[in-house]
Amino acid sequence: MSTSNKSSKQKRILVIKLSGSVFNFNTTPASLKEYAQLLLDIQTKVQPVVVSGGGIIARHYVNLARSLGSDESSLDEMGIKVSRLNAMLLSSALGNSAYPIIPSDLEEISIACQSGKIIVSGGLHPGQSTNATAALICEKIKAYRFLNATDVDGIYDTDPKKNPRAKLFKEITIKKCLQLLNSESTLAGNYDLMDIVAMKVIERSKISTWVIKSDPNVIRHLIMKNSQTGTKIIV
Repeated sequence: MSTSNKSSKQKRILVIKLSGSVFNFNTTPASLKEYAQLLLDIQTKVQPVVVSGGGIIARHYVNLARSLGSDESSLDEMGIKVSRLNAMLLSSALGNSAYPIIPSDLEEISIACQSGKIIVSGGLHPGQSTNATAALICEKIKAYRFLNATDVDGIYDTDPKKNPRAKLFKEITIKKCLQLLNSESTLAGNYDLMDIVAMKVIERSKISTWVIKSDPNVIRHLIMKNSQTGTKIIV
């Protein structure tokens, strides 16, 4: 085994759930290359595993199919396929630095981690959000940290898009997160940062978790400079 391969396998594994808002009808090659460069930069310090969200494109397809009478399980499968297409886009931007296959289950991701490459995944199983999928991946591969990169700066007490006075939590407990998940303000609209399955997995395996803005510079500074940003979930 070469020294470079050996050192890459010893890196701590970081799981990033990348907001579906990164992948939309206006996504450009330049924006995808910016995220690819981020992953290449942090790869010098950690081994990234990325879970791509489905975003507005997935919702567009799901809403169309629902109006045509598709059952919920089929809608889940459709959303998963769109998230995997998003993963393929990001993987294309990474070129040879990406693991060449988009994994389809936890075991494949576990095996892929042995490569030292950047792994890009989408959803895996019907009935699970990509947030829950990312948490389960963390659990399976014993990732040292889970970053949930979203379209807002972190976890607020109410939807910041609807309430300009919403309070950003610097830290929040699992118990408080679950209380927010059960509130109408959190469930309404697109303010969907976590779900109960994801939170329970984070809780049982005590996964170090941050909710941050899906911005390459924000993510880079958190990993490379340990900057204090977003919301830390206390487990």
